Amino acid sequence: MKLTLSYISIFLLVATLTSCNNSKKSDYATQNDIEEQTIYTASNHPGKKLLENQCYLCHNPNANIEGRIAPPMVAVKSHYLNDDISQKEFADAIWNFVEKPTEKKSKMRGAVRRFNLMPYQVFKEEDIRLIADYMYEFKIDEPEWFKKHIEEESKGKVKYLNDGAKLNDTLISNHQTPEEKGLQYALSTKKELGKNLMGTIQKKGIKEAVTFCNVKAILLQIAWQ
Repeated sequence: MKLTLSYISIFLLVATLTSCNNSKKSDYATQNDIEEQTIYTASNHPGKKLLENQCYLCHNPNANIEGRIAPPMVAVKSHYLNDDISQKEFADAIWNFVEKPTEKKSKMRGAVRRFNLMPYQVFKEEDIRLIADYMYEFKIDEPEWFKKHIEEESKGKVKYLNDGAKLNDTLISNHQTPEEKGLQYALSTKKELGKNLMGTIQKKGIKEAVTFCNVKAILLQIAWQ
C-alpha cells in the first residue's frame, strides 16, 4: 500500500512540474491568437516561456555536458529542422514524438542511447506547437560547446541549425519586474527538483524514484524555503 501511494506521489509530482503553469491560461496566447497576429519578437513570443518552463527542466542549455540528463533543445532543433521543412511540418514532427515517445519515432538515436528514451509525460498539443513555432522562428539558447560537439559527433551527418532572430538577453534582464524575478527564482527550484526526479527515473527506475520522492525531494524543498 505504501509503495502504491509512493507511485501516485511520483505521478503527481511529474504532472505538477510539467503542467503547473497551464492554469494561468492568460499568460500564453492560444494557437488562434498566433494566427491572428502577424509579428512576434523573441522576447514576447508565448512559446519562449513555455520552452523555459516545460522543456528546460531536463533540456537546460546551461547544464554542463557531463551532468546532462537530456540533450539541449538546440540539439532537438538541429535534428528536426532542415532547409526544406515548413513551420507546420516542423511542429508536426515535434508533436508526433512528444505525444507518445518511442525509439522508432525518434530522430535522435544517439541521444536515446546516451540518455534513454524520453519518459512519457502529459503535454498540451497547443503548448508544444507554440514551443515548436518559437524554435522555428527564433535563435534559441545553446551551450558554448554545442556547435563543435554536433559537428564532431555526427561526422557531418547532422548540420548545426539554430537559425532565427536572436534575443537580447541583457536588455530583457535589466527590465525584469520584481514579480518576474520572483517567478524566475521559483522556476529554478522547480527545475532542479524536476531534473533530479527525471534523472532518477531514467537512470535507476521507478523504485529509486520512490525513495527520491520520500526523502530527497522533501529535503530540496526545505533547503529552498
